[in-house]
Amino acid sequence: MNLSELQRALRQLRLGGMAAVLETRLLQAQATPMAPIDLLSCLVSDELTRRSDRLLQRRRQQASFRDPHKTLDNFDFTFNPKINRSLLFDLATCGFIAKHQDALFLGPGGTGKSHLAQAIGQAAILQGYRVLYRETHLLLEDLADAVADGARKQFMHSLSTVPLLILDDFGMRKLPLTAAEDLLELVMRRYERASTLLTSNRPVEDWGKLLGDNAAVSSMLDRLLHHGHLLKCGPRSFRTKTAPTIQE
Repeated sequence: MNLSELQRALRQLRLGGMAAVLETRLLQAQATPMAPIDLLSCLVSDELTRRSDRLLQRRRQQASFRDPHKTLDNFDFTFNPKINRSLLFDLATCGFIAKHQDALFLGPGGTGKSHLAQAIGQAAILQGYRVLYRETHLLLEDLADAVADGARKQFMHSLSTVPLLILDDFGMRKLPLTAAEDLLELVMRRYERASTLLTSNRPVEDWGKLLGDNAAVSSMLDRLLHHGHLLKCGPRSFRTKTAPTIQE
């Protein structure tokens, strides 16, 4: 079996990582004499690395982050120095996901809530968790489409079982009349089974008016905060920081 035939066989065995570097590793083994077990060890390591990288890439694509470059490394902590960094980095360890706990990020628009939520999502993916990110109004639109297609049950099941569901920008857009009922069902399904991270620029006192159902909001908050973590962002906005100055 020659090199090309061996590479083809490796791909048929779904060992594409080995096939991609086989020629390079063989040249390396000739240039710097390697024991057969060392050569095999390198090839197996190459395959595992490729599979790990592809899994991370697939998980990031499935998460559907709005801003996939947002991480804790590029967050400007100096702008709002009073933010609870200890809590934030504790959340980034993803222990709250292992414990099926929830988190609320509250604060005015432009204070970094979405950035931080997506950063936590990225950290969760690196630690092996599946993540789904959706702006709240878009998720409810997706649910309405699923209802129209007769697939509501399947869609709700997929939302209920993902280990970390990030609902961003709750309160930013007008929500459908069924929003209170749908969100309550989702929170109840996920309660103590999976973790939900919700961001909002509206104080929780306004949620009843926003959804038009005080009882549903009370039940939602009771579950979200029972094992939940509250992070207050703000008060200063990153966007006003970079806005041009208006001359009088």
